[in-house]
Amino acid sequence: MPDTDTPYFTGQWWKRTDVKRHAVLWVLLTAFIGYVGTEVQVWALGAPASKAMENVIMLMRIFTWAAAPIAAFAAAISIGALMGKRHYGDFPPPEADHAIKNSPRAIALWIVVSALMCLFALVVGMIALQKDDQTLLDAKAIHINVVGQQWAWNYDYPGSAGVRSDVLHLPVDQPVVFHVTSKDVKHSFWIVQMGIKIDANPGVFTQTAVTPNKIGVFDIRCAELCGLLHAYMQNKVVVESRDDYEKWLASQPDTGKTTWVADKAVA
Repeated sequence: MPDTDTPYFTGQWWKRTDVKRHAVLWVLLTAFIGYVGTEVQVWALGAPASKAMENVIMLMRIFTWAAAPIAAFAAAISIGALMGKRHYGDFPPPEADHAIKNSPRAIALWIVVSALMCLFALVVGMIALQKDDQTLLDAKAIHINVVGQQWAWNYDYPGSAGVRSDVLHLPVDQPVVFHVTSKDVKHSFWIVQMGIKIDANPGVFTQTAVTPNKIGVFDIRCAELCGLLHAYMQNKVVVESRDDYEKWLASQPDTGKTTWVADKAVA
C-alpha cells in the first residue's frame, strides 16, 4: 500500500526531490543552450556586412533564446529519465498514475505555450520580411542580374557597356536589387555576410535586395544542392567606395552580351 501522504499523492508536486532536481537542471540547460546556440552560429557566420544581416543575427538571437527553455525542458526530462532510479517489477510504480500526461492542466498549458511561440515567430518573421522588402522598392537602387549555372555565378550590370563578371562588385551604402535566375538546374544565391538568400530557378526571375554597409570582400555560395560540384559553386563580392566602383565598371571590357532586368532586355 503506497504512502498517500507523500508529495506524489497530496498534489504538492513542487516539493518532490526529483522535481526540484529537474528544475535546477532546466534552468542550467536553458542558459547553456541559449548562449552556446546563439554565439556559435553567429560566430560561424562572420561579421555582418549589411543591415539585413544585422537583422538576421537579431532574429537568430531572439528565436534561439525563445526556444531554449523548450529545448532545455525536454533535455532535462530526458537526462532525468536516463540518470534517475529504475523500477523493477511486473507492475508500474504507484507514482506512474500521476504522470504529467494525465494532467489536463499541463496538457492545456503546453498547447497554449506552443501556440503562442508559433504566433510570436510568425509575427516577428513577417515584420522582418517587410523591412527587407522595402529595399526592392527603393528608387535609388541599382539593378544587377545574377545567372547561376553548373557550377558558377555570373553577374551582368544593366546600364553599363555590356559588363559581365564572375566576381560581384558593389558600391558601399548603395541599395542593390538582384534579379536572379538559372540556366540549367535550381540553385540558391546566398551572400553569407549580407544575410540574403534566394532561389535561382530555370526560366524564372526572383528578386532580392540589400544595402551593403561595409567595405571588404565577402562570400557568395550556392545554398541548393545542384550537382556533383555544388560545394565549389562559390565566389566573392567586392564592396568598395562609389568612386572605386565606377572606376572598376568603366575599366571593364564590353562583352557583347545583352543585359536584362527581369523579363525586359536592355541593349
